[in-house]
Amino acid sequence: MKQEHIVLTFDVGTQSSRAMLINSRGDILAKAQETHEPPYDSPEPGFAEQRADFYYEHICRASLELKKSCARLWGQIEAVTVTTIRDTTVCVDENGSPLRPAIVWLDKRRAEGRPAMSQMTRLMLKAVGMEETANLQFCKSHCNWIMQNEPDIWKRTYKYLLLSGYLTFKLTGNMADAAASLVGHLPVDAQNRSWQRKGALTRPVFDIPEGKLCDIKESGRQLGTITEQAARDTGLGTGLPVLATGSDKACEILGLGCVTKEKAAVGFGTTATVTYTMDRYVEPERFIPPYISIIPGCFTPEIEIYRGYWLISWFKKEFAQKEVKQAAELKIPAEELLNERLKEIPAGCDGLLFQPYFTPNVTMPAARGAIIGFSDQHTRIHIYRAIVEGINFALMDGMRLMERRTGHTFKEIRLGGGGSRSDEICRITADMFGIPVIRTQTYEVTGVGSAMTAYVGMGVFKDYEEAVCSMVHVKDVFEPDMKQHEIYEELYENVFRNIYGRLSPLYTKLNEIYR
Repeated sequence: MKQEHIVLTFDVGTQSSRAMLINSRGDILAKAQETHEPPYDSPEPGFAEQRADFYYEHICRASLELKKSCARLWGQIEAVTVTTIRDTTVCVDENGSPLRPAIVWLDKRRAEGRPAMSQMTRLMLKAVGMEETANLQFCKSHCNWIMQNEPDIWKRTYKYLLLSGYLTFKLTGNMADAAASLVGHLPVDAQNRSWQRKGALTRPVFDIPEGKLCDIKESGRQLGTITEQAARDTGLGTGLPVLATGSDKACEILGLGCVTKEKAAVGFGTTATVTYTMDRYVEPERFIPPYISIIPGCFTPEIEIYRGYWLISWFKKEFAQKEVKQAAELKIPAEELLNERLKEIPAGCDGLLFQPYFTPNVTMPAARGAIIGFSDQHTRIHIYRAIVEGINFALMDGMRLMERRTGHTFKEIRLGGGGSRSDEICRITADMFGIPVIRTQTYEVTGVGSAMTAYVGMGVFKDYEEAVCSMVHVKDVFEPDMKQHEIYEELYENVFRNIYGRLSPLYTKLNEIYR
């Protein structure tokens, strides 16, 4: 039997931070979790900000709690990894002190104007239908908003870091990040796994000076070691190596064992996603680059539903106080009660369809949420199931688009994120997609993937395929009911696919009225 190795992984999400001890068999030996209350502040409508050190304080508290609960294992930790939410940015000075609150990925503020491009470049972008996308990306970029509205802050910014890079600095003293963590409105060259050259076609969209960008390391490489201050803050040993991994979704894909293109990784987290691993550069949507995979030479094309299982929290708050109260008395999550009631509602919710685009994206800039098909037979539990189905319909849309763009077919789905804990949601998902849905040994797949990266970097496994064999274990398989699938297929093809196109002019008008 192989020697057991232990890695400590910090997994920082939108709503909580977790510290986990994970062995080389993929077992989570212990976990401590700190809830983010509140997840972010909104000093102005549409803003989403958080103190940068808020996240560091939370991983430190989780680490100290974990040390207290499993002192026996603490001395066996061989390395530390960090994986975080994406597109959350921090401006720091030369000492690494934050100059302003972190801007969280949910933030909706917009810069003014458009990127400073030559007339020739703009004509080229217009010719291929990319000009409006470039303009929108410019406006959505946090760096451009700071340049325009807080020029003094921008002038004093020594490094413009993602949250993963900032936490790396707090732990090691080094301003560096993993290539597979570079997901945000940044000048990233995904094909070369580095920053864009100054003269790159789209560099003006987020024209951050090269000196303000951090060093990049490949997954599994050492970012630094735990400093004396970080050791006091976390309870870890000084000098422990901190190894590069990837963003939360990059780690999730790996932790689900989706290392070939036939396996789709579906994440039921705050943001719902469908993605996969590809050994060539393929855009999931026109002019939208794939992300850098943890696996060398590979990419992870992805479709995102920004307000994915956040919608469950929204529903609980607005419509499910009865279940919230009952759950508190039973000391269980309210979702358990709600998910049990999903069985009461038939496939398709008696004609109630939910479009989950509460937050627009680049390809649907005017999008809003919608629900259609109400009749007097519908209840709030119909709405709950319609939300679950609506998220899946949107993910089906994304999966089929990626299949058309690559010419391959997905054979199975592997589920991660909190929503995957529900058997009923897994069954609904299998029925809707019409292919098997697989659940692995834990829903904490992001942590497993992050630890897996460390073990490959440490030489415990020779490559990621071997790591998957040792650390990812199929727990449950949900086979689709093809009669149910026929109902969903008809609703998808004849109704859901048409909702956005029909309502888009009205969304545009609403945005004009309420901008």
